Amino acid sequence: MRCLSRTARPGVSAPNCVVCLPGAYQVPEDFLAAGFDAGVRERALPIDLLFVDVEMQHVGDRRFRERLKREIVVPARASGCRFLWFAGISLGGFVALDYAASHPGDLDGLCLLAPYLGSRIITAEIAQASGVAAWSPGELARDDEERRIWRFLQDQGRDPRSLYLGYGREDRFAAAQGLLAQSLPSDAVDVVPGGHDWRTWTALWGNFLDSRFACA
Repeated sequence: MRCLSRTARPGVSAPNCVVCLPGAYQVPEDFLAAGFDAGVRERALPIDLLFVDVEMQHVGDRRFRERLKREIVVPARASGCRFLWFAGISLGGFVALDYAASHPGDLDGLCLLAPYLGSRIITAEIAQASGVAAWSPGELARDDEERRIWRFLQDQGRDPRSLYLGYGREDRFAAAQGLLAQSLPSDAVDVVPGGHDWRTWTALWGNFLDSRFACA
């Protein structure tokens, strides 16, 4: 698994680690170009960053989930990481949710930046049920990742510090993201001007760092 790392202090593991998962047709280097590591350095935060390569065929792939656990999560914990977050952009947000739903207890938090949350079929179904809380997924097929993820999200309003949802007001997936936002505490949701682009995601990343780490 191709992965780039940026440590807070060379040779010393930080107490916090954020694993960043890119969107479709993006690469780990895009996070660096957008200044995600610079944002951590500027704030002098004790966070190690891992930028993991994700490809389209990894979506819903159980083997990829197990590789994430074996090659990323387990080594991070073994190195001394106490607080482990997954941060996913767009399709990377879907992958992050897929992992969290499949491995409850492995992660301490999720940072979802403009996440892809499934097809219009599933989001329309949830909207017609008057929201996530009232929606019933029914019996899930083994390969129905979308409904499994939304069932997982039904339980995510209890601890607002364990989830951060950020997206641009003009994002093309804003309707689905707003559906999720309605089920979360207000301090778990961050909506800023902007679309589905790196400029917006970089601004949200800075807000995430300030709200979850800079004031900790």
